Amino acid sequence: MSPPQLPNHHHIVYLQGDFHPIPDFDLPSPYTYTQTVYPQTSLANLHEHIRDASILVLCAFPIDATALSPEVTPYLKYIVMVASGTDCIDLDACKKRGILVSNCPGANIAAVSEHAMGLYFTTRRKIVDMHLQTRAGDWPRKKTLMFEFLDKDGTPPLTCEEEVVGIVGNGRVGQRIASLAQALGMKVLISGRKDPNQPQGAASGNRTSFAEVIRQCTVLFLAVPLSESTRGLISTPELETMSQHAVVINVSRGGVVDEEALVRALRESKIAGAATDVFYKEPAGTDNSPLLAEDTKDLNLVVTPHLAWLSQRTATGYKRLLKEAVEGWVAGHPYRVVN
Repeated sequence: MSPPQLPNHHHIVYLQGDFHPIPDFDLPSPYTYTQTVYPQTSLANLHEHIRDASILVLCAFPIDATALSPEVTPYLKYIVMVASGTDCIDLDACKKRGILVSNCPGANIAAVSEHAMGLYFTTRRKIVDMHLQTRAGDWPRKKTLMFEFLDKDGTPPLTCEEEVVGIVGNGRVGQRIASLAQALGMKVLISGRKDPNQPQGAASGNRTSFAEVIRQCTVLFLAVPLSESTRGLISTPELETMSQHAVVINVSRGGVVDEEALVRALRESKIAGAATDVFYKEPAGTDNSPLLAEDTKDLNLVVTPHLAWLSQRTATGYKRLLKEAVEGWVAGHPYRVVN
């Protein structure tokens, strides 16, 4: 491939082309472009893949200060995250070099919020375990499986109209989860920020304090970006304060929840269950996540592989937003700049 040496030419590099559709760009004259699509990228070949990029497109891949140095990416001017979160990119390093970063928010709202509700039902009703035991022939052998699926205190699971939902993160995903929960008859509490000294955001008068949400909720949905203020947001103090009937659903980022503390709370029956689509280290496996350790298989813990976003609607939205981002930046009107 030839690097973008001409002032009006751009070379677009896709690090994870398998995960999103690639649009055709209509760049204003006199701009032209070429592109290289890598289906996937590893840390071992990252620097080789990005060297000739003036525009870099990715979904979720660590781009650190070294990768952003002039020695590694001499032509890089613009990065598009085909996702909402940008925590995987060193934004400070980008700012120092004048590299703009845009994201593609909103495309996955329907898919992620629906996945969150699916995780809730699966966890509350222990549907995976019911499926496995029924398939294994345990029903005729034991005559009934009802006693296998009571809560630890011997009570049946709650129904939606008995649930108190706490939502941490009042962005568009959090708002849609709230709407779905209310439609199911759940009482919904929108959490304020954990640190009361931080700005509480718009409509803060409609929010309940973080501490009160943790104390009251029987379902906790986490839908916040990962930042210094949300890292380790849910750990031992919060889990020990929650109702023993509570389930925790995380569709934000793995670092928001202390994974070891969550496993401990489940094992000690401090909470009734948990489900997560995200992990502190990804791809997650038995060697790098406490949530997937061998001794967690008997816990009411549902895990999915960071695919809550996966839907036709998301793919269509990402394609449109990516096209808008690149064309807008080239035309001098960048969209959704995050740095």
